[in-house]
Amino acid sequence: MICGIDEAGRGCLCASLFVCGVLGEENTLKNLGIKDSKKLTQSARFAKAQALKELAQVGAIAYKLIEISAEEIDTLALGVCMQKALKEIISHFASFDFKTESKLFLFDGNTTFGLPREFVDSHASACISLQTLIKGDDKNLLIAAASILAKSAKDSQMIELDKIYPQYGFAKHKGYGTKAHIGAIEIFGLTPLHRKNFCKNLFTPTLL
Repeated sequence: MICGIDEAGRGCLCASLFVCGVLGEENTLKNLGIKDSKKLTQSARFAKAQALKELAQVGAIAYKLIEISAEEIDTLALGVCMQKALKEIISHFASFDFKTESKLFLFDGNTTFGLPREFVDSHASACISLQTLIKGDDKNLLIAAASILAKSAKDSQMIELDKIYPQYGFAKHKGYGTKAHIGAIEIFGLTPLHRKNFCKNLFTPTLL
């Protein structure tokens, strides 16, 4: 049993970053059609996310979803926020029974954002192994499951924000720096939920 970790919204210009950890066995997910969230349609992601939540309700898997606001990203910087989210997920699952002496956390990508790859969690007195896997969401079902839950949470947030700020097209680009999104910022300025530090190098927009 391992914990797969992935995120959604790291490179967005607007709203929250979501980081998710999914604890379980890959075999549990084999028949669900779980894959990298980027390879699923939005409706398929939502359906898979619901299936994963139902598995969690019966104890077949467990997950922890962290939301980090745009304000926190602007204040602390993205790397610090990613490290904070990883620590929170590790601390949450460190006391779980992994059926091994070493608790393995597998994070999509090539960096641990400054966290050591081997350490002892002071709260659970557990030996922690934090490993990275490039394109992990395409190689490991637990990471893929985490990517689906994180991306579905991000999509849901941006769909709701689209109802409040329809002029920005959030439901389409989900907050990423597309030409349409940047054009909308140039016309309407930044919303209170835009990441100011991410946008400042694009132009000098007016805060709404």
